[in-house]
Amino acid sequence: MIKQIKPAILMLLFFTVLTGIVYPLAVTFCAQTLFPNQANGSLLGSDEQPLGSELIGQVFSRPEYFWGRPSATSPAPYNGGASSGSNQGPTNPALIDAVKARIKGLRDADSVHSDSIPVDLVTASASGLDPHISPAAAAYQISRIAKARHISPDSVSELVDRYTEARQWGILGEPRVNVLKLNLALDQRLK
Repeated sequence: MIKQIKPAILMLLFFTVLTGIVYPLAVTFCAQTLFPNQANGSLLGSDEQPLGSELIGQVFSRPEYFWGRPSATSPAPYNGGASSGSNQGPTNPALIDAVKARIKGLRDADSVHSDSIPVDLVTASASGLDPHISPAAAAYQISRIAKARHISPDSVSELVDRYTEARQWGILGEPRVNVLKLNLALDQRLK
């Protein structure tokens, strides 16, 4: 019995050091060396003043900014610690009421706009953290932003085109626009 305890304790200590110290340090070293931006949260802004992550959406509600997809996380929108969708089906009255309220909010913010509203502006993503909107959702907001910033719609449209990301490797996903990057570009344009 004693002969078996000594090797068991040694193996426990060996694997504790290997998997609890050596492996995490090696992974951290590789991540910081090969992918430092991603390993540190893909933060945008300056080192002294990070403004957000390009991987997690943020709430923008002022009329001079692009608005992202609604978030269903709780207790606050875009809560990375509570990633979730609303889990409401298309016939759920709560979802129908929420979509109607979002449509009304978009119509009130830009009452002269008569185009149909892109679905990603009124429905939450599955994670509740999506930092992107479709190019159609960005285009829908151009007139409101141009009016609020007192600039031409063409210059806002040019920024949308510049910040529209293509499908990954040309085949995965859909074209998309990162809302935080686009809003930062809008602010930089005014400086």
